[in-house]
Amino acid sequence: MGSVIGDILPLAIGIAISPIPIIAAILMLLSPKARGTSVGFLIGWVLGIVVAVVVFTLLSSIIPQDSGGSKPIAGVIKILLGLGLLFLAFRQWRGRPAAGVEPAMPKWMSAIDTMTAARGLVLGFLLSALNPKNLLMGIAAGVAVGSGGLTVGESAVVIVVYTIIASITVAGPVIAYLVASTRMVGPLESLRGWLLHNNATVMAVLLLVIGVVVIGKGIGSF
Repeated sequence: MGSVIGDILPLAIGIAISPIPIIAAILMLLSPKARGTSVGFLIGWVLGIVVAVVVFTLLSSIIPQDSGGSKPIAGVIKILLGLGLLFLAFRQWRGRPAAGVEPAMPKWMSAIDTMTAARGLVLGFLLSALNPKNLLMGIAAGVAVGSGGLTVGESAVVIVVYTIIASITVAGPVIAYLVASTRMVGPLESLRGWLLHNNATVMAVLLLVIGVVVIGKGIGSF
């Protein structure tokens, strides 16, 4: 189980450090319906992470492996996923704003002030389960868990660890705001500005590192 946790840790951290969902959570915390919307978004975010990794864990658990313990099919899948992450890293780097240029925000962020808790939940689910970057990492995590030869209980523990790490950067600001809302407004606004201006660079470097790690894990499966 320890080796599988080692495999999924960089993937969980990759999801956790993604700036866009953190910015979305912060904007919700600064909106008129902060409490309901942010809690709904957090629930949807966690559900999306769990659904993605569980689905691909179940699918990958039926992948055959050689009698010697090698997993060539899982290895090929990991290499392809790693290449996909490298491609996304290249796109992020090419799309980073020039120095001094205000980065463009996704259009859906402009509607956050009018969102309800239910819409926040749906948005959180879509960003965590269907966003291409997160989906690739969820698939890679599912393949690692499903092909790791774990028992059902061990798989559940690994998935819980993955989910906690992947959701902690969204859960942190929400919980901190619920505990001390008045003191969190200034720090949250500063964090939002930094993440917005450095989103593309952070994600490009992150995806590059994780893509190389996933490809390495894939090569090691042969």
